[in-house]
Amino acid sequence: MKALVLLLAPIVLFSCKRDAPVENITTLTIPVVVTGSITSVTSTTMTGASTVSSDGGAAVTARGVCWSTFPNPTIALYHTSTGTGTGVFSNFITGLSPSTKYYLKAYATNSEGTAYGAQVTFTTLAGTTAVVPTLTTTAASSITGTTASSGGNISSDGGAPVTARGVCWNTTTGPIATGNHTIDGSGIGSFVSSISGLSQTTTYYVRAYATNSAGTAYGNEISFTTSTTDVYVAGYESNGTMKIAKVWKNGVASSLPSGTNEAQAFSVYVSGTDVYVAGTDDNSGTQFGAKLWKNGTITALPGNACGSSAYSVFVSGSDVYVGGSDNNCGYSIPTFWKNGVYNALPASPSPYSSLVYSVYVAGTDVYAAGYRITAGVKYAEIWKNSVGTYLSTNQGEAEGVYVSGTDVYVVGYESNGVNDVAKIWKNGVPTDLTNGTANAYAYAVFVAGTDVYVAGYEIIGGNGIAKVWKNGVVTSLTNGSNDAVAFAVFVAGTDVYVAGSEYNGTKYVAKIWKNGVATSLTNGTNDADAYSIFVK
Repeated sequence: MKALVLLLAPIVLFSCKRDAPVENITTLTIPVVVTGSITSVTSTTMTGASTVSSDGGAAVTARGVCWSTFPNPTIALYHTSTGTGTGVFSNFITGLSPSTKYYLKAYATNSEGTAYGAQVTFTTLAGTTAVVPTLTTTAASSITGTTASSGGNISSDGGAPVTARGVCWNTTTGPIATGNHTIDGSGIGSFVSSISGLSQTTTYYVRAYATNSAGTAYGNEISFTTSTTDVYVAGYESNGTMKIAKVWKNGVASSLPSGTNEAQAFSVYVSGTDVYVAGTDDNSGTQFGAKLWKNGTITALPGNACGSSAYSVFVSGSDVYVGGSDNNCGYSIPTFWKNGVYNALPASPSPYSSLVYSVYVAGTDVYAAGYRITAGVKYAEIWKNSVGTYLSTNQGEAEGVYVSGTDVYVVGYESNGVNDVAKIWKNGVPTDLTNGTANAYAYAVFVAGTDVYVAGYEIIGGNGIAKVWKNGVVTSLTNGSNDAVAFAVFVAGTDVYVAGSEYNGTKYVAKIWKNGVATSLTNGTNDADAYSIFVK
């Protein structure tokens, strides 16, 4: 039988699968940085510029220069931080020592590390020893009972920058800058200082001061004596049959000329030597008219035939503003007069009434505070340049306005549904001055620096208690045994003056409180009220 031989040939398998593409791979490196030239050297500073020419493929997150008094400085010691990214950046170093050699490198950091440029050297200039500044004191001016102006002139900084300057004062010679002092900027040259918080009829000693790294120097000493503070109060006193408009200056009363009938003075403002008073008189015997008195001379303010009232006066430069209301024979219109020219403010339509109790002028802005009756409800309102804004959501009134910088303060009251709550609105935001368990009213506001003072009263046990709030903290001026009210407040220096009245058992007595101590303006024989106070 023939053998069958099988020849097994090798089988080769081929694949058609393609090779995967090769990705482009970027290698990250540290940045490339070039230390630039040094352009300026003083005894304590160095100025120059460097460049990050490449970020190495990753973002440069820090750059600057490092320096030391020994070779090969690193960022582990002294260094600057001058932004991020590539490009040219400035080098500026301060606080160096005079006559000293320094080693400097530029640096740049990314995610791969920190790179340094080439090392350069520089030597600071020889330094000069600083001395205290040279200055003189400016003579005092604009002296009142509580304020004055002075200042100084720094002719030399002593070889080191003047970091503080101003004036210091005391009632004894040799005042120093750690006592009473102003802070009026820095640098050399002349400056003006406003001194406040002084006591009247007191002699003060003043020196200008200037401080640099060598110490504090003083100018020549000057002295001045403050004047007597004049306190003006507006109100009325009855003669037994009718009210007589009055102004008291330092407690001495003067009757304001008016008609043969009743009159009241509601507001007083002193500008220079001129005394302005706003109020009303019943010259016709049947209706009141708004009036302005300047140094005792009466002027009738224009209005409708059915009468008007003036409650507030404010002087800004040569312009005299009066706030009040005008009766349109059935309802009152909120009004202000500028130099005697009538201006009606937006009000609710007839038959609802509105009026202005207080006016304040800040720059070119005219503010008026009062109320507007809408649909039978009286709402506290503030007008700015004749544009009205409601302050209360319930029945209330705005009685006083004061502007300090960009802040507008308004005081008055708003009902909580049960009682009237004394309130202050700062830029329209209300704050309660009382807790609402009794009727209370805020009539006037005065801002002195960062302190906000409010005058008013709260009715406890049937009697009003005259009160003054300082930054919301209340002080009672009366004890509640007799009815009393505080209508106005004025702050002069460290003294707080409040005007109002207190019942003596038979009549109301016009009063002022200075730092809480009461002084009667009338003897109590007839009724009287003090509505406004101004201290000059």
